[in-house]
Amino acid sequence: MNNADKAMVNGDEAHTPPEEAESKQDGNDVTDAGEESNEQEVIVIQDTGFTVKIQAPGTEPFDLQVSPQEMVQEIHQVLMDREDTCHRTCFSLQLDGNVLDNFAELKSIEGLQEGSLLKVVEEPYTVREARIHVRHIRDLLKSLDPSDAYNGVDCNSLSFLSIFTDGDLGDSGKRKKRGNELEQIDCTPPEHILPGSKDRPLVPLQPQNKDWKPMQCLKVLTMSGWNPPPGNRKMHGDLMYLYIVTVEERHVSVTASTRGFYLNQSTTYTFNPKPANPSFLSHSLVELLSQISPAFKKNFTALQKKRVQRHPFERIATPFQVYSWTAPQVDHAMDCVRAEDAYTSRLGYEEHIPGQTRDWNEELQTTRELPRKNLPERLLRERAIFKVHSDFAAAATRGAMAVIDGNVMAINPGEETRMQMFIWNNIFFSLGFDVRDHYRELGGDAAAHAAPTNDLNGVRAYGAVDVEGLYTLGTVVVDYRGYRVTAQSIIPGILEREQEQSVIYGSIDFGKTVVSHNKYLELLDKTSRPLKVQKHHVLNEKNECVELCSSVECKGIIGNDGRHYILDLLRTFPPDLNFLMVDGEELPLESQRQGFPRQHRHRLACLRQELIEAFVEHRYLLFMKMAALQLMQQKAIKDTKTDTSAITDNGECKGPLASKEFEESIPGLAQAKELAETLVAEDGSCIDAKSQEVVLNACKAVGSISNTCFDIRFNPDIFSPGVRFPNNTADEVLKEKQLLKDAAAFLVSCQVPLLVKDCLDHSALPMDGVTLTEALHQRGINVRYLGSVLEFVEKTPAKAQLEHIYRIGISELITRCAKHIFKTYLQGVELSALSAAVSHFLNCFLSSFPDAVAHLPPDELVSRRKSRKRRNRVPGSGDNTVWAMWTRLWRNMDLFKYNFDSRHKPAFTEEDILNIFPVVKHVNPKASDAFHFFQSGQAKVQQGFLKEGCELINEALNLFNNVYGAMHVEICACLRLLARLNYIMGDHPEALSNQQKAVLMSERVLGIEHPNTIQEYMHLALYCFANGQLSTALKLLYRARYLLLLVSGEDHPEMALLDSNIGLVLHGVMEYDLSLRFLENALTINKKYHGPRSLKVALSHHLVARVYESKAEFRSALQHEKEGYTIYKNQMGETHEKTKESSEYLKYLTQQAVALQRTMNEIYKNGSNASIMPLKFTAPSMASVLEQLNIINGIIFIPLSQKDLENLKAEVQRRQQQQELGKIEEPAADGLLELEDKIPVD
Repeated sequence: MNNADKAMVNGDEAHTPPEEAESKQDGNDVTDAGEESNEQEVIVIQDTGFTVKIQAPGTEPFDLQVSPQEMVQEIHQVLMDREDTCHRTCFSLQLDGNVLDNFAELKSIEGLQEGSLLKVVEEPYTVREARIHVRHIRDLLKSLDPSDAYNGVDCNSLSFLSIFTDGDLGDSGKRKKRGNELEQIDCTPPEHILPGSKDRPLVPLQPQNKDWKPMQCLKVLTMSGWNPPPGNRKMHGDLMYLYIVTVEERHVSVTASTRGFYLNQSTTYTFNPKPANPSFLSHSLVELLSQISPAFKKNFTALQKKRVQRHPFERIATPFQVYSWTAPQVDHAMDCVRAEDAYTSRLGYEEHIPGQTRDWNEELQTTRELPRKNLPERLLRERAIFKVHSDFAAAATRGAMAVIDGNVMAINPGEETRMQMFIWNNIFFSLGFDVRDHYRELGGDAAAHAAPTNDLNGVRAYGAVDVEGLYTLGTVVVDYRGYRVTAQSIIPGILEREQEQSVIYGSIDFGKTVVSHNKYLELLDKTSRPLKVQKHHVLNEKNECVELCSSVECKGIIGNDGRHYILDLLRTFPPDLNFLMVDGEELPLESQRQGFPRQHRHRLACLRQELIEAFVEHRYLLFMKMAALQLMQQKAIKDTKTDTSAITDNGECKGPLASKEFEESIPGLAQAKELAETLVAEDGSCIDAKSQEVVLNACKAVGSISNTCFDIRFNPDIFSPGVRFPNNTADEVLKEKQLLKDAAAFLVSCQVPLLVKDCLDHSALPMDGVTLTEALHQRGINVRYLGSVLEFVEKTPAKAQLEHIYRIGISELITRCAKHIFKTYLQGVELSALSAAVSHFLNCFLSSFPDAVAHLPPDELVSRRKSRKRRNRVPGSGDNTVWAMWTRLWRNMDLFKYNFDSRHKPAFTEEDILNIFPVVKHVNPKASDAFHFFQSGQAKVQQGFLKEGCELINEALNLFNNVYGAMHVEICACLRLLARLNYIMGDHPEALSNQQKAVLMSERVLGIEHPNTIQEYMHLALYCFANGQLSTALKLLYRARYLLLLVSGEDHPEMALLDSNIGLVLHGVMEYDLSLRFLENALTINKKYHGPRSLKVALSHHLVARVYESKAEFRSALQHEKEGYTIYKNQMGETHEKTKESSEYLKYLTQQAVALQRTMNEIYKNGSNASIMPLKFTAPSMASVLEQLNIINGIIFIPLSQKDLENLKAEVQRRQQQQELGKIEEPAADGLLELEDKIPVD
């Protein structure tokens, strides 16, 4: 097993969580079977490609590179996208006169080889083909129109990178002159992004792309009112009729027939289907229109040229819909396809499915059942799972919106609206209200609102463990217009029988009646270890003992398809006692000191899975230390025969065992730990009595459920109202209660301080509410602890350095409170008053206008705000800024400022509310093999093996593409890391190309103002600079600064890095005064957030000094460099090379200052005939600027000879081996570079 993999596994190896253990048995896992098997498997996937010739009617034959795995259908897609063949949709591909099957893989076709000629043959149309053709032509006409992205449909989303690069990145597009001719660069930043500017205009957020100015090809293209053709015309081959108005104002009626498209003689009011003269019969609509409209021909060609020039990543659909919260006012254009979609709701024919609507449940479960023995099989399986999930999420979202908008009939229409349930497109929808007092004891509607997200987390957890034979439902939770809708796939047969008959495992009434089933126990037992769920007994209504391996709410139902389904997984994870008042139970002191337990709106508050993992990990370390200590004591007793004190049971974080000094003060602890590890690994069966006792004591101390090995699990039913335990398990129940209390205390006493520490040393750097929420979740802290976290921040001595966290936290808190109110408020608003209600709410919330009144046109119904109790709501997904809540606000371009301070008129009017979008939560299936490659690649890179790392990450990229398609957050992380490696290894153009893809993907998949996108822009600017594209680098940095101002404001540690980058580039292009503004701002921010003695501050001083030197203001330069020198001297000592460098530079500056002074004196003394010594005013060289840019961006090149490299590698390997033997306690030396890129975890 090679080192990278070891490093990866090593952390958990001793008590490998079973999900890993199981995946390891799957055979060729990266971490287990070594790389050899993987490399062979990967070769299987990437058979070498070959080239075929394609001959289409009316065009020259061209070559196309294909791979044997591709289907014939993929060649179809390529042809429908190519500029010269894009107008064809209804054709077949023929090889030597034989038609190729669309769904055949190329390698299975006889006679297809390098250089074969494939002919494109036009086929007769059917109604379906004609519709597809019209839809495709409409898509080509709309290909540059951003309105689909603004309206959040069809997985379109916005991207603005090409506006700032002007298409001059890499080899594509117009090549600019290299950046050596400095004069032509315009460096002035827009006024509103200068340091200290208070202006925050919204218009630049969505700059207008000149390519989007519509090139009109047609005025109208729509279905004719004469559809469908009457019987006698059907028999002549008429399929449908179109009505078209050309740019030249010519009105024509077109027949789509089996042979193609031609003009007929119908008008708006008379039906005459006979062909006109001439009829211009053409196989493609584009050919027909090009003959009758010169403007169409010219503009369509130009439009396709532009379309093909755009980067593919600007055009590909994203796997899940991304919504924008702002949009310009777009004119509503006539569009036949959109109109048809809206009214048929696409149910009649989902484009790719023959026959009826999709059976979602069957698709979701069948993909899970696909084989997964080797890599190609696993890739196929994961690709299928991912595709079905993203389709299901899109369909569920459409359905949920249709349900709330009132377009779907309920299956129980007689009941009150809150209780109604719906079925649409084979998906079951229910609303998040407490129906039939189901949740009465748990908090009523508040609990009913929290349950769906808890259930979704359960589905996610069981899905990740992926046990064969155990099935969960497809689940999507949609928040829309104040309602929470749960969408689920339907278990076959469930609608035909009563729930009581179906449930054969679990309870339908929260534990009053409970049943169990052996098959379910067996299946759930496999999940109990990875999910840390304890098998336990409860009493049913007859006081009989029933064994369960999940919470009682978890129901097992065998569908008509014979599959074992589990549902209602809302209590997969144990309850959070800090928010659960239980009579007669005391929480540990750590919790009590912080004012817990607190009353919560409902009793379903659970701990997060991340917390459970962290807690178990923490307990494991404790367990190891205890076992090791006891072994040492035994050894000492053997050696000295003296008695030593017994070890104390201490499970809490602050116990002496957890302290570092304690560990270091004991000689030989490392060897004892090794011994302990061997003991634990033996499973306690064949070791001597003394060692068994050691393990037993350690197990007891940390609350392990087994006495022979470390194993911590939670009982999810503890403290559930209505659940009773048998008397003979009283002791176990007590232990389980204690474990829960310890976990609650661990969250408060360990995880919250850990988060604050990470924020202090900037290893966690939230920039907005979303990233703050992610940072909390990664450490297992629920958002309901946000107040406690902020209180903790306030009491921290270094509070000033956490101001950004405090500010983001407070605005997140206010926004979430407003969201609870907004939700209840919206439920009482009817559709006609929606925009007025939303703008009124935002005025009350954000503007200073004293008496905000909702203005409604007199003829509209005044919305009766139902005096319903304001029911609170569980925090949903994060919101970007205070106003990015659910609405998209934008005023017309001429009134582009919202004035929140005006006391004379409200900030928003109803014209500003353009749309309301849903917030969608769903499961994100993962590409496991690709992820392993990515992690091994990261590990290699951190050890300094850049080339091997680069290969592994390229491999990961291929596998990610294989599973997710071209667009995904994880592919984005992959590309970013690859670009960084390319850059470090000196391949600047390749770095530029990969980073450009990363930026585009981040904009499309995460959003144009997501913090990740901002960072991607900064990396791209660096690589542009290295490639000599200075003006582009500046534009990108200005864009990043504008976005960062919108998202986090000026006062944020990340701004210091950004301003240092901008300052350095401006210094490079000799804009010294501008450069100083940015660099001095960076210095101020660094001082505030890193402390005045930090090395970052020293570097900032040095950068400022360099600019002053270039301006020949030596006194200021000296002053700054002295500050820097003092910091280096105090922090690093006199002999450190940084201190020496700084001291040399000080000497140089002093000489320059003296020379300047002499020259000045000479001029004063002798007037104009003075003999002036030439002074060295150095404009900085690009290389020196680049070197500083690399340093501030954390990329450090160490100039090494080949010999040095060999020695370094040997040293790294030696250290690693030692570490694995446990000889070195401190971590190995850092690799050559720091990479903070981790794939975002769900």
